[in-house]
Order: sequence, then structure tokens, then C-alpha cells
Amino acid sequence: MSPSTLSFDTLSFDLSSLQAAYASGATVRAVIAEAMRRCASDTNNAFIHRLTDAEIEPFLARLDGVDPASLPLYGVPFVIKDNIDLAHIPTTAGCPEFAYTPGESAFLIQQLLAAGAVPLGKTNLDQFATGLNGTRSPYGACQNAFNPDFISGGSSSGSAVSVAKGWVSFSLGTDTAGSGRVPASFNNLVGLKPSIGLLSGTGVVPACRSVDTVSIMALTAADAQAVLAVAAAYDEADAFSRKAEPFGVDFSAGPFRFGVPRPQDLAFFGNDAAIELFAQSIERLHALGGTAVEVDLTPFLEAARLLYEGPWVAERYVAIQDFIDAQPEAVFPPVRTIIEGGKVKTAVDAFAASYRLKALKRVCDAVWKDIDCLLTPTAGTIYRIAEMQADPIRLNSNLGYYTNFMNLLDYAAVAVPAGFQASVDAQGLPWGVTLAAPAFKDVPLLRLADRFHRAQAMSLGATATPLVSTPSTSTTDLPKGSNTAGTVKVAVCGAHLSGLPLNWQLTQRGARLLGAVQSAPEYKFYALAGGPVQRPGMVRVAEGGAAIDMEVWELPAEHFGSFVDGIPAPLGIGKVKLADGSWVSGFVCEAIGVEGGTDITALGSWRAWLAQQG
Repeated sequence: MSPSTLSFDTLSFDLSSLQAAYASGATVRAVIAEAMRRCASDTNNAFIHRLTDAEIEPFLARLDGVDPASLPLYGVPFVIKDNIDLAHIPTTAGCPEFAYTPGESAFLIQQLLAAGAVPLGKTNLDQFATGLNGTRSPYGACQNAFNPDFISGGSSSGSAVSVAKGWVSFSLGTDTAGSGRVPASFNNLVGLKPSIGLLSGTGVVPACRSVDTVSIMALTAADAQAVLAVAAAYDEADAFSRKAEPFGVDFSAGPFRFGVPRPQDLAFFGNDAAIELFAQSIERLHALGGTAVEVDLTPFLEAARLLYEGPWVAERYVAIQDFIDAQPEAVFPPVRTIIEGGKVKTAVDAFAASYRLKALKRVCDAVWKDIDCLLTPTAGTIYRIAEMQADPIRLNSNLGYYTNFMNLLDYAAVAVPAGFQASVDAQGLPWGVTLAAPAFKDVPLLRLADRFHRAQAMSLGATATPLVSTPSTSTTDLPKGSNTAGTVKVAVCGAHLSGLPLNWQLTQRGARLLGAVQSAPEYKFYALAGGPVQRPGMVRVAEGGAAIDMEVWELPAEHFGSFVDGIPAPLGIGKVKLADGSWVSGFVCEAIGVEGGTDITALGSWRAWLAQQG
């Protein structure tokens, strides 16, 4: 396709479509002009400030003459929740009287700009990121991308709507109690709440600083993962920043075990359509290789209540103490009520609650011994804007039923679309579920969310672009600073095979069987002398070798060292060539070690030799 035949008005802004357009000759200025045109059509109160041509020009000028293939987010339009700093553009946090103009961009914004992304605006939010509904803003209640009578979800309201409408490729929000997940669910998006500290908080107006995180909303899990790969850089200046850790075994491909709340723990607040969609979600995970395990949600829900009923609300007061004390009338009434409640919290309250949270986390964390991830609704139901404004505290609390505990317990979570509601009241509105796991399991969660999302016939956001036309997460990179796989593949050929005497050395370290393979036909195979556990040895030879039956296991990287340390001479771990020509870490044997052993190369299999021994 030549540049002259490209149709920008129908171009999907998912990353793969954009990359294809640039590869076909589209110019970044033409693409961004189209994105600006779309943003200008906003009637949903999604924006607080759209950048002008002059304000966008520096970001375009830096891409002049740059090869699109050289930058991972070249020419990708995005928007920023207006509690995150963009240099020389006012940050309001949803409060005009609070506004300030930063001299430099937030740390993670700098990472995105360096990767070629182009910011188009600052988006609406529940004031000071206090709310899950999107109506608590002097800039107007943000309207749902599918039906303007309904809430968009919040507090990252405009960020979600901008992506769902197809105006930009991705957006940044923040998430303390579900502010990046609830709006994603209500607008048919993937919403990533990364592990706390994985994305820098430098240049972000805090809500509850100890549990805040920037969130990513995108059309697909693959796009969210691509953004995460760029944005997740360790920030020395942020005391809460954490380096990414290996995620261990990747459960996303299955088989896996997923937790489901007990029936008595589920709450849908009268939304029968959501009940059916959640049941379908469970069955969808079953079809993807999952086994459901019932989980008692009681301790999770007790932890959730600590966020607003406990002393953590004092963090919201600390974040804007000088401002709210000086200008309380400038703060939206429901927001003021919540934040000023933090004034009366004492140090005694703080310590008592922190002790209780520590005890609850110990109980909640025990669930990960039995499951790989937890499945919950993202929000049990959705409300009309008028309903929310008439009953702002109680209905907002309902929206956080499944989300408020995640950050306090230090879990990663991904909200993912799960279908459309069939109820009369919410006909055609999207609904979603959340997959959660311990910190730093972001990538396996995104991969599983991707499989779950693609198991449905869906379009991207509120656009007509089909999901099936986009690539899966397998094509995207992992976050900077992480172990590139989080796991090590190990080929075994003897006593470590499934069901044999030393297999426990793999399974007790959390290893997972990937499958049976054969080596390249370049190995001599021996039953070694000694014992009591009988072992074989593989020696690579220039001639006279054969293909040997093996299994490949995936072992968490953090346990690889202890596994190798327990291997006795003359065996060791080296590189084994497989029949397809690839190389994998696996058991090899020193040539001198086969002395006194029995050549069993002709059998090509340790199990075959064991069978011969009776």
C-alpha cells in the first residue's frame, strides 16, 4: 500500500496496525493529525487539555528522519491522566485551583517519549484520583464510550474513553483501589495494574503513595505488554520504585489452576447479566486448560475495607494537606468528605491497621500454594451517571468490592473484557473480569488475559476493528530489568523424567513439563555404573550417535542454581542439541564418566532400558 492510498480515517490505532501503516509509508505527521482530529470529536468529557499543534510539534520534530523500525513506540499516540506530569503542560489532578505547570515530564513519560510515543492530551479523572466512577470532576462527568447515560468508571475515566473510542493507542491512568481496572472493564479494554513499584511514581500526584501505581489501558493485552516493556524502568529517585523480578513459571499456556470466589462471597448488586457473564468466564478458563479452585474471599474483603475505613485514607490527606486546608471549597464534595476523613486518623490507628494488614496478607498469600491466579469480576455492576450522582458514596463503594484489596496485598492484576451485558437496563454495555497473581507475575497474567480475550469474538474497545486481526502477547517483549523468561528450560533424559525417582527435584522447585522431545542424532547414550539411583549419561560424538528421548521442563530461574548444585559428577548441565536444531540446557556427561557403563545408544531411551531390566 502506497502512502497515497492509506485510509487514515479508518486506521485502527492498535500497535500492529500502526506499525503496518508506517511500514507502508505513512508519515508520523499524517497519523498524528488523524489522531488529533479524532480527539477533537470528544463529547464524552474525556479531556481536560488537548495539546495544540504547537505543543505537539516538539514531539513530532524529534521523529523527523527517524526510522520507524528503530523505536518500539514510534509515532504511537497516547494520552495521560491529568495527575501525571507532562513538561510545560498544566497538571490539575482534576482541580483547577490546584493546577501547576511542571518543568519536566514524569519519569515514565520520559521513557515513553524516548521510545517514540507522542502525547496528545491530559485526560479527565475523579478529582485527586478519589473515586471509581468518573463523575467527580469539575470538568464534567465523563461519559461511557458505549452509552453516554452511563458512567465511564474512574478515576482514570478520560484515559479509558479515549482509547475505547479509537482516538489513541493507549493511555496512562493510576490505580490505588481499582482506578485503572474499573474504567477498562466499563469500556471494553485491557487494564493493567502493574506490580507496585514497577512503574515509577516520580512526577505523579499521589493518592495513597504507599499503594499507588500508574496503570496502562490498551485495546489488547499485547499492546499493554509492549507499553509495559518500555515504561518499566527502575527509578533511583523514587523511593517506592522496585526492580522487576523473574516471574517464575509461566502458567499462562496451561495447565493452570485459578481461584474463584465462593458463591457466598460474590456480589453483583442486582445485575443478573453479570452473573451469567462470570459463569461463562469460568468456563472459558476451563477451555483454556484451567482448573477452578474455590477460594474463601473473606480475608481479601477484610483487607479491602482497610483502604477507606482504615488509616490509609490519611495518605490522601497528606498528599494535598496544604491545599485542602487552605481551599477546602475547591474540592469536590464527595472527594472532600473522603480526604478530610484522613485528618482524624492517629498513629495508633496506623500501626494497628498495618499489623492487621500484615496478618491478613499472610492468610491471603497462602492461596497461591493452591492456585496460579485468581479470577474475579472487575466490578459487579455499572450505574447510570444520574444514579451515581444521587448516591455517590454507597454506589462507588460497590464498584470497589473486588478491587480495593489488590494494591494493599501487593498483587498484580489485569482487567480483561468478558462480554456484553444482555440486561434491559445495561443492554450492550461491556463487562469484564480481573485476573490477579502475586507481584511481578504481570507478564503471565497478560499472556493469560490475551488468550482469554481472544477466545471471544470481540471488537477493540468501542470500535469496529476485530480483535482477531491483532497479534498476541507472544510477539511482545518483557519489561526492562526482568529476567528475559523468568524461567530456564532444562532437558532431562534419565532419573528426572516424569514418574522416575528424581523427578521430585524438579517438581518441588515449581518446574513444569513442556513436552517430550528428541535430541539431535549426535549422542552416545550410556547406563552409568554406580547408584543407588541409576542414571544415564549422554555424550555428544562426531559419528555413531543416535537421537535420544528427552523431556523439556521449565524451571523458575531463581531455583536453577540449587538444582544444578545437586547434580553429581560426572554429570552436569551443558547445552544439548535437539532434533529441530535448537539448543537447550540439559544433562550431559563427561566422556571419562562412561567408563564401566553400558552403551545403550541403540535403545535411544532411558525408559526402554529400565523396561529391559524388569
